Amino acid sequence: MIEIKNLHKTFGAIHAVEGVSFSVQRGTVLGFLGPNGAGKSTTMKMLTGFLHPTSGTATVCGHDVLTDPIAAKKKIGYLPEGAPLYPDMTPAQFLDFIADVRGLTGAAKQARIREVAGKVQIEKVMHQKIETLSKGYKRRVGLAQAILHDPEVLVLDEPTDGLDPNQKHDVRKLIRSMAKDKVIILSTHILEEVEAVCTRVIIITSGKLVVDCTPSELAAKSRYYNAVTVSVPKNDAEKVTRALREMFGADQIDPVEANGALSSVVVRSKDKRSIVAEIGRRAHQDNWEIDGMRVEGGRLDEVFRGLTAGNTAN
Repeated sequence: MIEIKNLHKTFGAIHAVEGVSFSVQRGTVLGFLGPNGAGKSTTMKMLTGFLHPTSGTATVCGHDVLTDPIAAKKKIGYLPEGAPLYPDMTPAQFLDFIADVRGLTGAAKQARIREVAGKVQIEKVMHQKIETLSKGYKRRVGLAQAILHDPEVLVLDEPTDGLDPNQKHDVRKLIRSMAKDKVIILSTHILEEVEAVCTRVIIITSGKLVVDCTPSELAAKSRYYNAVTVSVPKNDAEKVTRALREMFGADQIDPVEANGALSSVVVRSKDKRSIVAEIGRRAHQDNWEIDGMRVEGGRLDEVFRGLTAGNTAN
């Protein structure tokens, strides 16, 4: 449904996007990640027709964004960074205007506005001026306009920015509910959001695509993949840590962390194999008093830093 081919974008001497290519199939929620200024928003703006690429192109549902831009834009719902809105309008007026732009009419238009307002939970502010709304409500009004015409492709730039934890949960639930029949591209700095809703991850840094995989494959790149956190009474911490260093090497043991009467130590495997059974056998053999053991699935923040550290954006 989306095909991006060798996109480049330069601003004078700055090469903001450099040869980005990927395709996305229906039913995919694509997490589009990168440090600030990496080229994420610029790529999204070229895909949606807001910016003209220096070279390369993109197609949306078979429509080229350069040669057939109106047809491509009809297929897209776009929530840009900052959710630009008309501050002197109410959400009801704004969504009525967007519905007209999108070709909705009559009773079907009003029914759709009510439905979308309910989905993003803005019913109680529908008749307040947008300029008086909180950042979270403004963001939800922006999301409402993006999904109003039920597009096949949704491009969402930081959709949960400014929302409280409950609102974030509701928006993520909404994204999951829409994902089956759409392509959703989600740009976010919140890595837990990737784990919660995304089926695929692309990381871009310094304008170049550096990773394209599933969230679980990304987590498996972490040195903490299959790491085990062992919690024991403080009095046993030194003995247990010493034994774990003998088993796995001192460089694979993170410092002991104390929490009340307990101490915890994180043990990593050099080859990322499962080591919890080995630790359990040693604990049984040496009669350790184990309060708990937890196996990690990898830390996305650590992988992200490793892939993007030192790559300042162009």
